[in-house]
Amino acid sequence: MAAPRLTLRIELGPGRQIGPGKIRLLEAIRDSGSISRGGQALGMSYRRAWLLVDDINRCFREPAVLAQAGGARGGGAAVTPFGLELIRHYRDIEAEAHAATLSRLEHLQAALRTLRAAPSRTTQPKRPARRVQAKAQ
Repeated sequence: MAAPRLTLRIELGPGRQIGPGKIRLLEAIRDSGSISRGGQALGMSYRRAWLLVDDINRCFREPAVLAQAGGARGGGAAVTPFGLELIRHYRDIEAEAHAATLSRLEHLQAALRTLRAAPSRTTQPKRPARRVQAKAQ
């Protein structure tokens, strides 16, 4: 059974937020040097990754990611010093929030009902027997 976990999303204003998905994307771009490869590593399309990067960059005064157009070398992207700082601050806030709520999460874990395993798809569920009604004559 999976333990309860805290997921943190920071609201920056109307329609503007930063959360675990955007931070994971920044980390993937940092590690791969590419928006495309970063998105692929997270199972998202290039378009979705690019839109999220654009959203992040529009939220702040400084860009978090700088992209270089493709060409003979195929382009790429780099997480800026501000983007690295954004990742660090988010992860620090997340760690502090988790530490502050750990005992309450453990309490929730202890209170959870044990779930039975879901039936496999290959097993057909048993159907109740049909009642056959005699026709009135």
